[in-house]
Amino acid sequence: MRWIITIAILLALEVYAFQAFRTLFKFWWSLSVYVGITVVVLGLLFYSFYQPTPHGSLTGFRAYMIGAFLSIIALKLSVILWMFGEDIVRLSVFVYRKFSTSSVENIPSRRKFISTIALGLGAIPFLSLLYGMYKGKYNFKVLSYELEFDNLPEAFEGYQITQLSDIHSGSFDNAKKIEYAIDLVNEQESDVILFTGDLVNNLADEMTPWTSVFKKLKSKDGVFSILGNHDYGDYHNFESQDKKQKNFEALVQTHAEMGWDLLRNENREIRRGQSKLKLIGVENWGKGGFKKAGDFDKAAEGVDAKDFKILMSHDPSHWDEVIKNHEKDVQLTLSGHTHGMQFGIEIPGWFKWSPVQYRYDQWAGLYENAKRFINVNRGFGYLAYPGRVGIWPEITVIKLKRKSASEV
Repeated sequence: MRWIITIAILLALEVYAFQAFRTLFKFWWSLSVYVGITVVVLGLLFYSFYQPTPHGSLTGFRAYMIGAFLSIIALKLSVILWMFGEDIVRLSVFVYRKFSTSSVENIPSRRKFISTIALGLGAIPFLSLLYGMYKGKYNFKVLSYELEFDNLPEAFEGYQITQLSDIHSGSFDNAKKIEYAIDLVNEQESDVILFTGDLVNNLADEMTPWTSVFKKLKSKDGVFSILGNHDYGDYHNFESQDKKQKNFEALVQTHAEMGWDLLRNENREIRRGQSKLKLIGVENWGKGGFKKAGDFDKAAEGVDAKDFKILMSHDPSHWDEVIKNHEKDVQLTLSGHTHGMQFGIEIPGWFKWSPVQYRYDQWAGLYENAKRFINVNRGFGYLAYPGRVGIWPEITVIKLKRKSASEV
């Protein structure tokens, strides 16, 4: 029944979009090419859902067919919006003439130049989504910030953090690009590297080809990590609960094999002489049906409200719902999860938009509430749509600064 409804909606959209193409292309062969491409993409998309996928339901061939389908849909939806607007004008003109002159007239025909504009503008998201699959998904960007705090211990002046998030290793298909990104991380020479969850899409063995690569991550104080919602295996149909548990245990062991210190509702202390910085890591906590295994109060046991604290929490809704007003006063929270939806428009310092902003108030970059900050990393990898458009894979570098006495 689900497929029948989906097919009915797609057919309705297709019939409407076809009108624009018929206005422009009068030759049967050009219309046949248009219809043929649509049929082939839809056929391969449906076929992909009946093929096994080694690392989950939204990877490999299936993911690329989803990407191709989204590209075509973006083109057609853009065309439909323009054509629908023109149809409203045509119908309004017809009704006006009908009742003002009482003459019998047909609805004005579509204008070719409107169809041309519609197709031209529709080509922008179409080509962008194709580019996102070809180049955008590995277009790694280093985003650097300096943050000032009243209570940062003097010994940690200039302390530098590199944050990674949402690796989703089961989606990778280019070893050289990933090795380049790891080298780029190490070039930052940060004091600590913090990974904020979603190492895999579903299965621990997704990391098998990549463990030796990510093991190369180095920093003065090491690499610390937490779990994201995908790391629990909840989106995979395991044969038994026992196999699911073994998969989870294997994933936890993978963190250890790479030399990463996995924090599961725990905290660590980083020292510089007599000064200390508290690093807190919670398991996934997310609203809207996402797993709530995170327990901040447990993770922050032994941490004083006066301590300078950095919290790693995968889902930014945790900060919004719990952390930003918590009595423990967490100065900096690091999250990921949203991927910035892997699609949007960003003009640094001027404009930032993605459809995901209608779901999350904090979805990409830095946010502040009463001198408490959260950084939402846009993600290292990708999932479902095998690409990125406008929202590029991110390596975040944050330098901690101490406010001078005159500024406090």
